[in-house]
Amino acid sequence: MSNTFHTHLWALTRGYRHHFAGAVVALALASLLLLSVPLIAKYALDVVMEDGLASGIPGLAGLAERLAPEHPLLGYLSLSGVLVVLVTLAAGGFHYVRGRLTAHASEGLIRRLRNSVHRHVEHLPAPWHDGMDTGDVVQRCSSDVETLRVFFSGDIVEIGRAVTLVTVLLPLMFWLDWALALVAVTLMPIIFGCAWVFFRRVQHVFKATDEAEAELTACLQENLTGIRVVRAFSRQPYEVERFGGYNARFRERYQRLISLMAVFWSGSDLLCSAQIGLVLIVGGHFVAEGRLTVGDLFAFLTWVAMVIFPIRQLGRILTDAGKATVARVRLAELLDAPLEAPIPALANETTPVVPAPAAPPSWNGAIEARGLTFAYPGGAPVLSDLSFRVEPGQTLGLVGPPGAGKSTLVRLLLGFYEPPPGTLFIDDVPVEHVDRAALRAQLAVVLQEPFLYSRSLEENLRIGRDDAEAVSLTAAVDDAALTETLASFPEGLDTRIGERGVNLSGGQRQRLALARALLRRPAVLILDDSLSAVDAHTEAHVLARLAKRRGRQTTVIIAHRLSAVRDADLILVLGEGRILQQGRHGELAAADGAYRELCRQQGMLDHADRADATDAGPAARTPLAD
Repeated sequence: MSNTFHTHLWALTRGYRHHFAGAVVALALASLLLLSVPLIAKYALDVVMEDGLASGIPGLAGLAERLAPEHPLLGYLSLSGVLVVLVTLAAGGFHYVRGRLTAHASEGLIRRLRNSVHRHVEHLPAPWHDGMDTGDVVQRCSSDVETLRVFFSGDIVEIGRAVTLVTVLLPLMFWLDWALALVAVTLMPIIFGCAWVFFRRVQHVFKATDEAEAELTACLQENLTGIRVVRAFSRQPYEVERFGGYNARFRERYQRLISLMAVFWSGSDLLCSAQIGLVLIVGGHFVAEGRLTVGDLFAFLTWVAMVIFPIRQLGRILTDAGKATVARVRLAELLDAPLEAPIPALANETTPVVPAPAAPPSWNGAIEARGLTFAYPGGAPVLSDLSFRVEPGQTLGLVGPPGAGKSTLVRLLLGFYEPPPGTLFIDDVPVEHVDRAALRAQLAVVLQEPFLYSRSLEENLRIGRDDAEAVSLTAAVDDAALTETLASFPEGLDTRIGERGVNLSGGQRQRLALARALLRRPAVLILDDSLSAVDAHTEAHVLARLAKRRGRQTTVIIAHRLSAVRDADLILVLGEGRILQQGRHGELAAADGAYRELCRQQGMLDHADRADATDAGPAARTPLAD
């Protein structure tokens, strides 16, 4: 297991270590007090069975004679009973203190761990998330953390209790009778050995069980997320059968775990009972020979039971320890995953770092690519030798078939992936030299399938800028053509939407996401096919509003409908990761190529020819007319 995780876990215990230590001390004191109960009973039995008060505890015998001179034996037994009650009450008080300290420390520690795990996941790079299953990550953040909570809340202190009992009881038993003490520990090594073998076996079985539960969680999460797709395609029987397969695998592995535990518990019960029976047989002979008193045998049997069953409980503790070990390994894999570097170039020793500011002194929004080539890990190049420049305040249009590399370019601009050094620039600064937080603070993106939270409309909008004034909120809503939609909701901005905006239409979700992005007032606004679900009238309204903002921000528009990029300052036509054509709408529509074919398919050639002729003047109109 990673030393980094051990260090991290140890750091999380800061402020709680004295609570754990206090809990161990309280449990040790409680155990020591309870160990005295058999001694009190031993002397009481000896008083009755042997030589009267002479066999009792001297101080207690003298007190009994003073308090009950007529019936000193009855007085002694009564005082012994009171003493047992007082000792038990005191032990119960220490147990209460142990419970409070353990609960405070373990819950506080796990709270920190949960926060730490969540914070770490939030800052892991995009490639890490691409390679992880969501259900497995949820399992690590919830079930594995809960497994550690169970271990810290009870098992650590219980280990201290077992150690205390063994270290104190063994000398006491040898003090009473060394020969019987040797008999009493005969089977203890076997019980220890069985517990250790069980611990080794249960780790592997629990790991398999935990992984099966993660698969089950992932299947359930996937089904709940895509429930509308499942129902739309009538896939319920298939998904039920698929879930049943994962459930059966989890049941089989968990059943194997339970079977192992049943074998251990039954075997350890047999050994513990055999150990007590062995002590009873040998001790009975010693009593018959006069070597031991009845009280000695009673104390011995009680102590053996007190020490043997905590040792047996080590099986349960080791079970939880095995689970905790697996949980720690899985959490270590997560927490040891390297975080996204604030400035990638500074974290890459092989990259020659040219002194550069972590962010431009003032954000203007210029975007430039110089021979940009990029491939995802283990894959073929997705972008090949891209070169272009967009000046601040201009609009860049990206068109092309699916898989052409449009969305990949956006991911590189957002810093989700690292481009080769010196190939992509923001305000003439290589993106590998720009602090990621500073970069994303100046960018806003609207995706084709935007993510919305199950909160009110206003809360979703204020994710863009939580300190926005009401007038800015209204302007962003209006620019996104969302005003009429809000008027149709009785509660307006206070209307709560379902998970992922389920009670909104696709166009409403896109416009809400657009308003959220506009509210941020970014230096660069990225629209990734984010008007695909709106009608032509609404699209025209939004584009007209964006045109009024021209010059205030750089806009990158990815679209399949050319009407969205018709007024762009620069249009890139991508195909298989390369720039096939670049220019303005009029000139691209007038030239043979992929863009003109798109115009023909979308019925935009006549409009394009007229616009191009108007821009080019009389000399240009004649050849096009011909």
